[in-house]
Amino acid sequence: MFRKRGGPRHVRADDTPRSAALAQSMAGEPEPAVPERGPYDVRHAPAGVDRVDFGSLQIPRADDVEVRLEANPQDGTVAAIVLVRGDSALQVGVFAAPRTEGIWDEAREETAPRMAADGIVTREIDGRYGVELLGVVKTPDGPVNVRLIGVDGPRWLVRGTFQGPAADPGHTGPLARCLEGMVVVRDQEARPPGEPLPLTLPKELAEQAQIQAAAMAEEEQRRQEQQQRHARDAAPPANGRRRRH
Repeated sequence: MFRKRGGPRHVRADDTPRSAALAQSMAGEPEPAVPERGPYDVRHAPAGVDRVDFGSLQIPRADDVEVRLEANPQDGTVAAIVLVRGDSALQVGVFAAPRTEGIWDEAREETAPRMAADGIVTREIDGRYGVELLGVVKTPDGPVNVRLIGVDGPRWLVRGTFQGPAADPGHTGPLARCLEGMVVVRDQEARPPGEPLPLTLPKELAEQAQIQAAAMAEEEQRRQEQQQRHARDAAPPANGRRRRH
């Protein structure tokens, strides 16, 4: 996700203000106060919220929001999570970061040129999560607005890409509320900055996938057995005479 630099990067005075979760982590508070809104570190997560557990990321359930997953075909892990509601979508990912420094500024500086190379012109705005990127993507159905946000937490970065009407900076609908209610569960493994944190299928979805796979395997076995029976029935008898019916 990020290029490796020759030395440590120092945050400039005019860079995006640290998120509440990151500031609390750097201050070393033993009992940090819950931030005003998420994504939350697991230590700050409000109780009593029904969330779907994807391992490193937990997402609040919402009846009017569809969750779509992109699976890695090599190992079956979750490669991307996309929340969809109507003509709007929010793709989210969570990445490793240093304990005492956010990486959204660096990520943003590297993302904008790549988007420009793809013909997507972006501009920076001061949004709900600090500095955000606004752009327009050309699609076969016409131009689509996009908005990229980054939230630095203690040893993690949540990156979100809003598409469609939800890309409006003033959007406060269901997708925005899902983002504000997300919880990051950072493992203790040392990881290079920018490495995606592991995402896994929730237990209920994994069980559904296993049931579907078993049903497909059973159906394939029945199909092969039926083909074998048809082949035996169509074969001439050993004496070369066909059986009378």
